[in-house]
Amino acid sequence: MTEIEKILIDASAARRSLNVLGPETIDGILKRLSEETVSRMDFILSENARDLARMAENNPLYDRLLLNEDRIKAISGDIMKVAALESPLGQELSEYTRPDGLKISRVSVPFGVVGIIYEARPNVTFDVFSLCLKSGNVCILKGGSDAANSNLAIAKVIKDVLAEFNVSQDILTLLPPGREETAMLLKARKYVDLIIPRGSRSLIDFVRENSEIPVIETGAGICHTYFDEYGDREKGRNIIHNAKTRRVSVCNALDCLIIHESRLADLPHLTELCAGSGVEIFADSRAFEALRGVYPQELLRKATEESFGTEFLSLRMSVKTVADIEDALEHIEKYGSKHSEAIISEDSKRIQLFFKHVDASSVYSNASTAFTDGGEFGLGAEIGISTQKLHARGPMALRELTTYKWIIRGEGHVRKP
Repeated sequence: MTEIEKILIDASAARRSLNVLGPETIDGILKRLSEETVSRMDFILSENARDLARMAENNPLYDRLLLNEDRIKAISGDIMKVAALESPLGQELSEYTRPDGLKISRVSVPFGVVGIIYEARPNVTFDVFSLCLKSGNVCILKGGSDAANSNLAIAKVIKDVLAEFNVSQDILTLLPPGREETAMLLKARKYVDLIIPRGSRSLIDFVRENSEIPVIETGAGICHTYFDEYGDREKGRNIIHNAKTRRVSVCNALDCLIIHESRLADLPHLTELCAGSGVEIFADSRAFEALRGVYPQELLRKATEESFGTEFLSLRMSVKTVADIEDALEHIEKYGSKHSEAIISEDSKRIQLFFKHVDASSVYSNASTAFTDGGEFGLGAEIGISTQKLHARGPMALRELTTYKWIIRGEGHVRKP
């Protein structure tokens, strides 16, 4: 038996110890972890600094890897939010009684053991543990080498809190950041019930193609905002800037602005705030002419085919000119990733058409795609944003980490021949 297999066996066995924890103990662990996250901030940040020192600051992953005082405090707050949420376990989802008196119900239960494979996002270690604990799931974490020191530090803090409560530390497993460990996790059907990848398209594709365990995809975010011919200039200007620049490394950041051809004269105004934030624009020929001499020359480029369908994860975005809303819908269908899409329009019929035809997990009107987030949707923290359609779609949190089982209550019932 290999060391990794023993680790997986121990994690699977920890399910039973987790099942007996009462809600008061679970919430107590989370509240204590929230406190320890802040009190041991210096330790966490020093280990994070070691990871950051090995990555170039212009790397799109740098911002995802970065932890600071504000982010640690926000993480602590998210843990408290999870503690305050209602438990999703043991809820009766449906119930009925057959004519013969046999009672049948569906009740929410944990998946059991959830494996998370992720890249340079140390906050995921906190988020996943909090959500898995609250939903009754053991978690096996496989972080990337970029965040190895950060993840080890966070796991240390979590395991110290578990020890305080005399709870098995095997309910959280952090695997070494090697490729061999990834391969073994993806084939551990006897021990793991679900795999959730978080990261780049290449990572997600690799997991989907190689996993022997059911996968929920939290896909890459190639997000569009369509400024309609009936769009409001001021709303558009602020929404576009916020969606693009609030945090460029996240999956809900704006990648492509689509603009109706009748509103090209407004394009310099719509992108003025982006210019001030140093956003590099890759514009198609008509949009390029509308911005020439107005948008900073050093930030304006002519678009190529590669400019569309790209998740930039940086201060870059493309601009596409369309003749009508049908062209906009076709562009989104061709290049989108089914993550988050938005329309800016004052025409209710256009908005309804957009809502009906855009195939994405989150569809907006007159709002920034930056809101696609479990916390902003009232879910507390999130374990990822699903771009698939089976089981879960969009931000995933406690409820999405449960499945159900049938409970049948009889009084000596037997089935007739």
